[in-house]
Formats: sequence, structure tokens, C-alpha cells
Amino acid sequence: MRLFWREHVPLMFMYVAQLLLTVYMCRLSGFRNTFDLVYICMLNTALFAFYLMYRYIRHYRFYQRLTRPLPSIDESAEFIGNAPLADALGHLLQGKYRLHQNDMGRYRKKLNDHITFINQWVHQMKTPLSVMHLAVQQETDPFFDSMREEIDKLKKGLDTVLYTSRLDAFEQDFVAEPVHLRQLVGKVAAEHKNLFIRNKVFPEIHLDDRLMVMSDDKWLAFALGQLISNAVRYSAGASSRVMITSEVQGQRVALEIRDNGVGIPKQDIKRVFDAYFTGENGRRFGESTGMGLYLVREIASRLDHHVELESEQGKGTTVRIWMGIVHVQAP
Repeated sequence: MRLFWREHVPLMFMYVAQLLLTVYMCRLSGFRNTFDLVYICMLNTALFAFYLMYRYIRHYRFYQRLTRPLPSIDESAEFIGNAPLADALGHLLQGKYRLHQNDMGRYRKKLNDHITFINQWVHQMKTPLSVMHLAVQQETDPFFDSMREEIDKLKKGLDTVLYTSRLDAFEQDFVAEPVHLRQLVGKVAAEHKNLFIRNKVFPEIHLDDRLMVMSDDKWLAFALGQLISNAVRYSAGASSRVMITSEVQGQRVALEIRDNGVGIPKQDIKRVFDAYFTGENGRRFGESTGMGLYLVREIASRLDHHVELESEQGKGTTVRIWMGIVHVQAP
């Protein structure tokens, strides 16, 4: 209603000015019958009011659509009235919507092609990397220790690229199913065995062996790998420990990864989940992409999990992933 009046304010001012001009011209021409002038003005005003009422009724759906928020872009092309202006605007919006759909189709195709290319490239790179890993696995010369470290870094980097590219097509690449939490954590910790040894960090895993959670084991394993890598990197040193425990509250369980490392500066805590944010620790230790915790949060969100982080500089960091419990197996 307000939009209708705002649009017709100039017309109403024009009508009043025209009415006053008509009365003035009648007076100048010697017409002195006041009753007739008032009657003519009232008749014209009534006709004008009926005209405005007709326009409002005819364009009611049109004005309602213009003032009502759209929940989705496809609704903008729906029927908005049979008045000429509304009909013309409806055809215009339908044309724009078709163009938008075509553009989105081309964008999705390019995105899918890009994801396919990244996936193929990563898998091609992993093959020679696996060969290199096997070649140096049994070597005892200290020189090969650094080679094994660099190979592990390459593998971690390739995994980050792969999972980042797949994130946009997450719905097509995950399977929600019951996951045995203790087995998954043990598997991820074993995959990072060399990282623990090189950094002289000892993992302590205290999890209820009966816990089953609803998740995707592949995506959850990658997220846990990111958290374990961060915990080890920022708590490297003799006698350091990374504690992995669980806390059950009702039908939810928190998987907790706690280290006693350098901790996160207070001013950086609010931004650690932002993409590409490295912060003070990233500049201090280097080799930080700023994508680890961002990917953890995005993956957790898509898996309907919740991530919490607590940290105190100089004392360590604790990260919790809250998940729904499917059931607790009998001992």
C-alpha cells in the first residue's frame, strides 16, 4: 500500500493543481455559481478516487510482490498480475531468470570440470609419492629422515588440496553412517606416527571403545588429521603430549584433542576458523596455510557436528568436536 501511494503522489499533486487551475479559469471567465463549481470538483475527485482504487486493485499482486522478500530467486519469475506493466515485468524477469539459469549451468560445469581435474591431478601425484615413500621407508641414514618428512608434507598438502576442492560438492561425496570413534581415532593417529616421532610428541588416547557416532569416516578422519597435525606442530618438544579424550553428554559426545603447546594469542582466537588466517603462530612457525581449522569447521558443519576451541597462550589448546551418538555398544 505504501509503495502504491509513493508512486502516485506526483499524479495526485498534478490532479490538485489541475483542479485549482480549472476553478481559477472558471472565475476569470465570469462563472460565479459556487455550488456548481463545488459539484464539479467533487465529481472529478470521486472519479479520480475510483481510478486510483481501480489501479490499486488491478496492480495489487504486483505491489505485493515488489514489497515481499523473495525466499529464492526462482520465485521472482512467477505470475505477478495481468496488468500490462506487471505482465511486461514478469516476462522480463522470466527472461532474466533463464539467463541466470544458463549462467549457473555453465558455472557448475566449469566447477565440476575443475574438481575433476584437481582430483585426477592429486591422484596422479600420489602414485609417485607412494613410490618415494616406500623407497625411503627402510633406510636408516639420517639423510632419509628429512626426505620422509618432506614426503609427509607433500602428502598432507595434496590431501588439503583434494578435500578443499571437494568441499563445494560435499553433498555428492559423503555417506552418513555409524562410525566407531575409537577405531577411527586410532587409525588417524597411526597415520601420523612419523609426525609424532619427529616432533617428540606422545599421543594419549582415552576413548570409550563402545562409542558409535553418526558421521562420514573419510571426512571426519581428514578433520581429525588436521587437528592432530596442529596439536603436534605447536607442542613439539621433549615429553610433550597430545591428549585425545571423549566426553558424553546425553545423546552427544565431544571428541577432545588437547595439547600443552604454545597456545593461541587471545587476539587471534576469534579468527582462527577464517580461511587463510595464519595469525601470530603462523608467522612464527611458518608453513601454515591458514586452511586447516577453516576446513575442520566447514566439514563439521556439513556433517552436523559442532566445533569448539579454547586456548591460552603458553599453556596449550583444546579443540572439541561435538557429534551425535548413534548407540553405545555393549561391552
